[in-house]
Amino acid sequence: MINAGVWLILQIVNTFLWLFRSHWYPQIIQFLAIHSNLRHLVIHPWTLITYMFVHEGFWHLLFNMLWLYWFGKIFLQYLSQRQLLATYFMGGIAGALFYVLMFNVLPSFENVFFYSFAIGASASVMAIVTAIAFYVPNYRMQLMFIGPVKIYWIAIFFFVYDLLNIRSGNAGGHLSHIGGAMWGWFFVYSLRKGKDLTFGFSSFVKWFTALFEKKNKFKITYSEGERFTDEEYNLQKRHNQAEIDRILDKIAKSGYNSLNEREKDILFRASRK
Repeated sequence: MINAGVWLILQIVNTFLWLFRSHWYPQIIQFLAIHSNLRHLVIHPWTLITYMFVHEGFWHLLFNMLWLYWFGKIFLQYLSQRQLLATYFMGGIAGALFYVLMFNVLPSFENVFFYSFAIGASASVMAIVTAIAFYVPNYRMQLMFIGPVKIYWIAIFFFVYDLLNIRSGNAGGHLSHIGGAMWGWFFVYSLRKGKDLTFGFSSFVKWFTALFEKKNKFKITYSEGERFTDEEYNLQKRHNQAEIDRILDKIAKSGYNSLNEREKDILFRASRK
């Protein structure tokens, strides 16, 4: 909704500026876009956030939002809304920083880094795509003319595609996609190690989601001193059960001694419940 709303507002502004023969529209985009010029980023730090909600072309917006919708629905089957929103923001920031870093250290960009800029939600969406693809790698999507394909391979395909197309005219875009994808992978890697990197994002997410939710929409439950909505509690419960099922499958295939200390601890705590 925010991405579509920002696009619509910018198009309306652009129309009015055109009617009055004003040339301020490019300056507005520049004001919201992330720039590879470090000096510009220091003076305009908000662009780390605003760039990921700005789309100029309708098709750019449409395809990003379709990907966000398709993979976001899969994401929410296994993880929480808080983790989805945090992955969107943190993946977008990671993509922006990776783009800025590469343009400032790689010799190939020394002639363009001063005026290069990037916009769009692609890095944020790639973070979500990569995160859920590595979290449930065997999940299959039905692709037209191809059939069922594991989303793991879809994520790898687009990562390689971005890597091979850095030499194209949209190097900044492809680099930001790679940065977002790297964050998505790292988030799932840390999650499997028992560390949820999105927990520090909770306060912001509660404020942000409250803007779009009716009061008292969900009841509040309590667990180990933390406060969860019914939706988050049920998602966490399903996640825990899926982890236990995975551990039991591992025991069936390789025996109890094949478990690591974390897996043994999870199984022990589950047996006490």
